[in-house]
Amino acid sequence: MKQLLNERICALFRSNWQHTLTYWSVFFSFGLCVAFLGPTILDLRCQTQSTLQEITLVFFSQQFFLFIGSTIGGFFSKTLVCSLSALAVSSLTISVVFAIIPLCYKLLLLAFAMAVSGLAMGIIDTISNLQLVKIYQKDSTVFLQALHFFVGLGALVSPLIADPFLSETSCVIANSSSSNATSLRHLRNKLAGRPVHNVSSVHLHTDGEVVTNVSYAFWIMAIINLPVPIAILILMYRERLFACGSDPNRRLLDGDVLAMKTWGSTGLTEDAGHQKETSRSHADVFDCCLLGNAHGFPLSFFGIHVLGGLVLFFSDGIVGSYTGFVYTYAVAPPMNLPHKTAGYLTCAFWAAITVGRLSAIPLSYRFKPVRLLTVSQVGVIVTLLLLLIFSNSNVFLFIGTCCLGLFISSIFPCTLAFTEDVLEYKGCATTVMVTSAGMGEMLLQVLVGSVMHSQGSFSFLLCGMIFGCLGFACFVLLFLVQRNHKNFTEALPSHSSEKLEQNGIKTCSAAVLNSWDTSEQNASMDH
Repeated sequence: MKQLLNERICALFRSNWQHTLTYWSVFFSFGLCVAFLGPTILDLRCQTQSTLQEITLVFFSQQFFLFIGSTIGGFFSKTLVCSLSALAVSSLTISVVFAIIPLCYKLLLLAFAMAVSGLAMGIIDTISNLQLVKIYQKDSTVFLQALHFFVGLGALVSPLIADPFLSETSCVIANSSSSNATSLRHLRNKLAGRPVHNVSSVHLHTDGEVVTNVSYAFWIMAIINLPVPIAILILMYRERLFACGSDPNRRLLDGDVLAMKTWGSTGLTEDAGHQKETSRSHADVFDCCLLGNAHGFPLSFFGIHVLGGLVLFFSDGIVGSYTGFVYTYAVAPPMNLPHKTAGYLTCAFWAAITVGRLSAIPLSYRFKPVRLLTVSQVGVIVTLLLLLIFSNSNVFLFIGTCCLGLFISSIFPCTLAFTEDVLEYKGCATTVMVTSAGMGEMLLQVLVGSVMHSQGSFSFLLCGMIFGCLGFACFVLLFLVQRNHKNFTEALPSHSSEKLEQNGIKTCSAAVLNSWDTSEQNASMDH
């Protein structure tokens, strides 16, 4: 059985390798944008000659429009040509934004550039996830894990590129400059995760000579990202989507036929009916809201969308708030870590997420998404509980940070694959999942920052524990609701007819294969 599973996944990848690699490279662009703003924020403050409180507004600008882009991204996935065109424009937009950021000497121009990049990031997030789910369906977990691995890879590469060009002293030279390298490094680590609280007491010079080399970092990232839109255009040319009067749906159907042929060559013809369903289930954006022709949709249909979205709302909220405030928590009492040591916590967290997604790729071959999701959710709860218990241990803070990153890394791709599997890959769930995750990352960061500012640093871990418990409760409810929804769909007459149709396809395929074998035997006897 495992051998058949590996052959099936390899056959699907061989028939869709260029699409898959393209979506993975696009998500690398997404990862570059995720992490570049935090380390460079002080140099951008000098470039725009704005106060620290003013420059932190660009964080909100990017995050808010990322949420909007995630929402509207589903409308570009109606056909393959729309999806690839939107990805090409979005990835090219990211390169353009990287190139023009050094020319934004006014705060409003910089905020506008961040908003445009956030919009492009949101569109990339939704479309890439949705297209991989469409292609691989029941086997999408493996490829979604790899997709989100490239986000972590881009998030790790981006600060490494920026670091040599960051200012070690105040980049606005004034007569009474009092900033030194240590205070700037501390402030940069504090701002690395997009916190927007408690910066009004920090005063930095805004008038004077601006001395910064951060422009080179943005231009390097623009060049690194440039092959991504080129790869998308090559894919569009290969799929003949530039030809006038060509049918954009035709190439998508051809890909399904190719997958079915490859499938049949390995003796796995049982999912031919399922592939046929794929091509017609995405004919319209709102087709996912129809369950059959006349049966409507049950409450469990909405419940799965809402609960799946809440699971990602809290999990991505934990990721956003942890990266945003773990440094602030570490340097405050009772931890009192040195600034330089505490600065490694965010890097360790992102590295653990990247390693976790990489290690989850082979695990996805062996285990179903619901099992991986259960282990991840329980691991997050246990880790946050241990962080609360050993809240005075500096060593366990690093151990817990790595464990939290490992466990939480697989929640997004596993939840997405599990939810789409329950809903039979209609496509709407992906848009809801991505939008909910972006909303959680944006809102829960603000909430944690406000609570820490008013109640103290210990509330940081307490908030994380509460979010983890709420996310786990939503996951348990999601599991219960999906069982009820499965019983409902199996009782529908349309579902029974689809089973009969698939059984008919199997019988027909077997008959064809038997006829081929008989013909070959007769031919050999005649010879």
